[in-house]
Amino acid sequence: MHAPTPSEKPVLSVFDFDGTLTRRDSFVPFLRFAFGKRVFSLRMLRLVLPTLRCFSRKLTRDELKEVLITTFLTGTDARWVEKKAQEFCERYWHKMMRPEGLRAVAAEIASGAEVTLCSASPELVLRPFTERLGIKLIGTQLEEKDGILTGKINGNNCRCGQKIARLQQVYGDLSAYHMRAWGDSRGDYELLYAAGEPHWRHFHRNPAKYEKRRKQFSSR
Repeated sequence: MHAPTPSEKPVLSVFDFDGTLTRRDSFVPFLRFAFGKRVFSLRMLRLVLPTLRCFSRKLTRDELKEVLITTFLTGTDARWVEKKAQEFCERYWHKMMRPEGLRAVAAEIASGAEVTLCSASPELVLRPFTERLGIKLIGTQLEEKDGILTGKINGNNCRCGQKIARLQQVYGDLSAYHMRAWGDSRGDYELLYAAGEPHWRHFHRNPAKYEKRRKQFSSR
């Protein structure tokens, strides 16, 4: 448990999900689980050219993600996705989640901090995980019409600067908080720079390996 902050500001503790609280990405494995190996493999073939374009920097990561969502979720019943997300969480929780990360979330809750997950993965997929953790959720929102997913993102992909924008929408002026943040990828840089206590790949093995990057976020 952390000691009280000198400023006595309320504490906002923000955790990334994929690669931070989990051992790996969650969205693509979820799609494989939900649609089955055969359908998943056939649809992933449509992602070959967009992925190559992304590697050659002709397509951004956000644009590639939109192609992925369009390919798999266009015309899909949102309630079906919610049901599959619950099943996915129940089946893979122990395999996916980092024990150190779970202990950290529990410690932040016990300390009285406001705790939220802030992730680029879709909220529909992550909600069972945050409900089990007992924390709030900020993620990428999927457009839905009459209970059917359109295959489009509602707003923006929740990564990089959008993480700060979404946090501000929910919590207002972030300077009113003492913010702690945990992240592991380029999509978390802005979040970590904004935090009073940034934690870079804090739950990974050999934390000393990431000391140089950690100091980069701390020396502002």
